[in-house]
Amino acid sequence: MLPADPDSSPEPLLRQAWDMPWKARNELERLLLLPLAWLSLRGSGIEIGPGWQLYGLPIWQKHRRSTLRIGARLSLRSSRRSNPLGPAHPCLLSTRRAGAVLLIGDDFGLTGGAIVCEEHISIGRRVTVGANSVIVDTDFHPLAAQQRQQHPTAGATAPVSIGDDVFIGMQALILKGASIGSGSVIGAGSVVTGAIPAGVIAAGNPARVIRAL
Repeated sequence: MLPADPDSSPEPLLRQAWDMPWKARNELERLLLLPLAWLSLRGSGIEIGPGWQLYGLPIWQKHRRSTLRIGARLSLRSSRRSNPLGPAHPCLLSTRRAGAVLLIGDDFGLTGGAIVCEEHISIGRRVTVGANSVIVDTDFHPLAAQQRQQHPTAGATAPVSIGDDVFIGMQALILKGASIGSGSVIGAGSVVTGAIPAGVIAAGNPARVIRAL
């Protein structure tokens, strides 16, 4: 007979709750909010996936004729107490027009950030996005003043692609046309506007490769 796993017994869980009471509170709040989270998702036309963990209530803005597909074990931290870096606002996931496609793979984590899709954003598996980062595939508004006056929301768009196992540091901006290869790390506060290859560390504004991993 195999020995019992000491980490699976109730005692370590009680010890964690005693040593880190804020985590116990976060879990309790998450469970209490499940009915509201379910109603919010259903009202937006989104079905809750397996293993999802929602700390605080995210903001869902799904165009009825868009595609928003998220894999298993999603983790969104929207409440201020859910992360020591302090989410500035609830997580926001938005598809803004008909035909927009936002695809997110399994084991995705986001803290207090925003993902806004007008055309196409694809995010791979096991991607972690640091606190208060933003991923967008649109400029929102035109650059030319006259065009902004006539068509204020007709900003340019270009698809965004993020590979598997990517880590994006806090307060980063991933802008239209950006691509990040699998396994790469984006430094905190970086602005990604172009192609970052797989397996590198990149940082800066605009983000440039610092070294290979």
